[in-house]
Amino acid sequence: MRPMQSHEVLKEVLKKTSAKQIAADMGLSLSLIYKWAEPPDVGAGSGANNPLDRIEQLLRITSDTRIAQWVCERAGGFFITNPKNKPHDYNLIPSTNNIVQEFADMLGVIAVAAADNQITKEEAKAIRRRWEDLKSVTEGFVRHCEEGNFAALKQDAAAREQRPAAG
Repeated sequence: MRPMQSHEVLKEVLKKTSAKQIAADMGLSLSLIYKWAEPPDVGAGSGANNPLDRIEQLLRITSDTRIAQWVCERAGGFFITNPKNKPHDYNLIPSTNNIVQEFADMLGVIAVAAADNQITKEEAKAIRRRWEDLKSVTEGFVRHCEEGNFAALKQDAAAREQRPAAG
């Protein structure tokens, strides 16, 4: 199944949200909003780059996932990168141990922060960092399992050992 194109996403959005309201709230023409929901006409040189295309361009140019994280946070979610595919056999025990260790590390940060019965902003940031690490490790594990790609689990574990511990 191919991912939806940006204009397809916007076309679906316009089925539930008023294009007129979007245009008014954003101070844009109604025709531009509708143009965003049309496939690009490359041959004619027309078409409007929609905001989703611009975000994709920015991600590609900068290679900085904080942009995606920011968008996801605004939508009430979070961003986790998909693991890369590199098929080989691999023992699952070290990978499951990594998840358990990440969880233990997160609980350790929480326990230290809560020891004085209050959580400072810096402690909350440290908890958030450990939580994001745990989500990433777990999501990577689940994706690799779904794909039957266990060699990538070993590579992910090796990469985590290379980086400094978050705290």
